[in-house]
Amino acid sequence: MQPQKFSWQKLPASFRCAFYGIGIFTRFERNALIHLAATVAVIIAAWYFHVSHSEAIALTIAVALVWISEMFNTCIERIMNFISQERNQEIRFIKDMSAGAVLIASIASAIIGLFIFIPKII
Repeated sequence: MQPQKFSWQKLPASFRCAFYGIGIFTRFERNALIHLAATVAVIIAAWYFHVSHSEAIALTIAVALVWISEMFNTCIERIMNFISQERNQEIRFIKDMSAGAVLIASIASAIIGLFIFIPKII
């Protein structure tokens, strides 16, 4: 199978699909609202405390890591539900590991936030 050639004409459609995916994620996934609230809080705190450029970069990466991991977790859970609606130990294992990855990303992001904001608060 030949790889598809890059096409500037198809690029807008690719972006539309990507933004649509983000849109349905934020509209239909309960955890997306939690991440959205946390993201807004981080942005407000970063503005209020006048974070440095390097701190802003760290916060951006941390926030993105959580969003990306949550979106992949959602995809994995939906794929597993598509494969089987019945209780299955292997599917549970996959879904739990995927959720664990989100938890790790969230804890790491919270630690980054604490390192940046606690000195500014104190």
